[in-house]
Amino acid sequence: YDGIGCYKLPNEYLRVLIDAGAKVSSFRNSTGWRTRFQLNFRNHRKIVLVDGRSAYVGGHNVGEEYMGRSQRFGHWRDTHVKLTGPAVQCVQLSFIEDWYCATHEAPKLVWEPQSAADGDKDTIVIASGPADELETCSLFFVQAIHSARRRLWITSPYFVPDAQVIAALQLAALRGVDVRILLPEKPDHLLVYLSGFSFVEETEPAGVKFYRYQPGFLHQKVMLVDDQFAAVGTANLDNRSFRLNFEITIATLDKDFAAEVAAMLETDFANSRLTGADELRARPWWFK
Repeated sequence: YDGIGCYKLPNEYLRVLIDAGAKVSSFRNSTGWRTRFQLNFRNHRKIVLVDGRSAYVGGHNVGEEYMGRSQRFGHWRDTHVKLTGPAVQCVQLSFIEDWYCATHEAPKLVWEPQSAADGDKDTIVIASGPADELETCSLFFVQAIHSARRRLWITSPYFVPDAQVIAALQLAALRGVDVRILLPEKPDHLLVYLSGFSFVEETEPAGVKFYRYQPGFLHQKVMLVDDQFAAVGTANLDNRSFRLNFEITIATLDKDFAAEVAAMLETDFANSRLTGADELRARPWWFK
């Protein structure tokens, strides 16, 4: 688990797991004065592995709010994807690298890949983080945005992109792509929520459309490009995910899967309201 994000986690909670025989470790890479500036490098991945035969990746953490039990947020909108087949070993590699970094142990795992019983979708597992030689996460987003020719739909709880992503979104909209960004109506981190308004003002004139999800809190991280490429993962549309967090994304090139994602997002847009930069201009000076 991420030691920074779970700083309030009581020891009693972990003791129940340890006493039952579970191995538990915090992902901490700031363990002394030599690494004191690595506090920002957080493990934002959400991975479940079962017997080396199936894997789950997406936006869900383990918490009461993710089951819609939070009095503050109520309904929680998130997306996870289940994988079978050889892509599972790719997810497993990401997990064991994190586990070894935290514990200096490498447990025995199943590394023999098996074919997926009910599909042959082309899938790639993109594990990105600050240890990469290149900025893998931001490059992935920029390439995906530039490849769009008809449709680009992105959902993210945070919208604080860098200049190259802003330019890519503007160019996509200017060449006639249906660019939609789905964001939450309710904030969970106020500063990030407020920062997003300035980027809406910067990209809307090019034709980028913004929607605010209404029923509860939107936490999913999903991207759909045209009619055959879709991605589900942990990376938000912000600089923390691009450069500081350890993230993981499942990208799939398949028309049937893309159609499922499109139907899912169409329902989300139906539960959202179209918004724009004029809302910021109408706000009082203290909000700006």
